[in-house]
Amino acid sequence: MQTFAYGPGPEQVGDLYLPELRDGARVPVAAVWHGGGYVPEVGRELMEGVCQDLARRGWAAWNLEYRRVDCGGGWPATWDDVAAGLDRLEDLARDGAPLDLDRVAGIGFSAGAPLALWAAQRRDGRVRLQRVINQAGLSQLEDVARAQGISGHVQMLLGDPDRNAAVYAQVDPGVLLPLGVPQLHVHGDADENIPVDLTRRFVDRACLAGDEAELVVIEGETHFDHADPASEAWRAVVAWLEAASRESAH
Repeated sequence: MQTFAYGPGPEQVGDLYLPELRDGARVPVAAVWHGGGYVPEVGRELMEGVCQDLARRGWAAWNLEYRRVDCGGGWPATWDDVAAGLDRLEDLARDGAPLDLDRVAGIGFSAGAPLALWAAQRRDGRVRLQRVINQAGLSQLEDVARAQGISGHVQMLLGDPDRNAAVYAQVDPGVLLPLGVPQLHVHGDADENIPVDLTRRFVDRACLAGDEAELVVIEGETHFDHADPASEAWRAVVAWLEAASRESAH
C-alpha cells in the first residue's frame, strides 16, 4: 500500500492497494469512500480490511480520505475532494500505476455512500465510474437530514435542508437520479444505524428513473458488518464486482 496526496490538505490523501501483478497487466479499480458520520474521528482506516481483500482478488483499491465536519468539510469542500480524489487516478496511471481506468467502480459505506453515488453521476470528470455500490448508505441526504433517529450528522455537514435547499439539490443522490450507471445496494436487515427502508426507497426511485439498480438485503447482518471482509454483505459486493469484471472482459 502507498499513500498519495490529491490536494494540499492533510485529509486530501488516498491509500492505493495493488494486487500481485502480471507483466503488463492493468487491473480494475475500486474507489472507496468510508463511513463514520462525517466526523473527523473516523477515517479511511475503517475500510482497510475490505481494501486488502480487493487487492487479494486482483483489484486495485483506492481508499480515499476527505474533509469532514470540523476539518474543513461541507459544501463544496467535501464534494471537491470526492472529484479530485477520483480524478487523481488518472495521474497515478500516467505515472505508471497499472490501473485500467475503463473499469472503475465506486464503493461507499454508510456516510461514504452518497459520495460514491454522487461521483457516479459526474459527467465532466477525468475519471468516470462505470458502476457504483452503496453499502448501507445515507443514500437520500435530505431525507436523512429531516429524519428522527438516523445518525449521520448530515445537518452538521450541509446545514438545514430548508435554508440550504439549493445545496442539497446539488449533492443529494435521491435528487440527482438517474445516475446513469449500474448500481448495487447492500443492506443488512438488522442494521442498527440506518434503516433498510431508506435503501429500499432509493432503489425503487432509481429503477423508476431508468437506472439499473439491484437491492440485496442480508438477513441478520448489522451496520458495521459491511466493513468486514468475512461478512455476507461484503461477499455480495465482491460477487457483483467479479461478475461485472467477467462481463467487461468479453
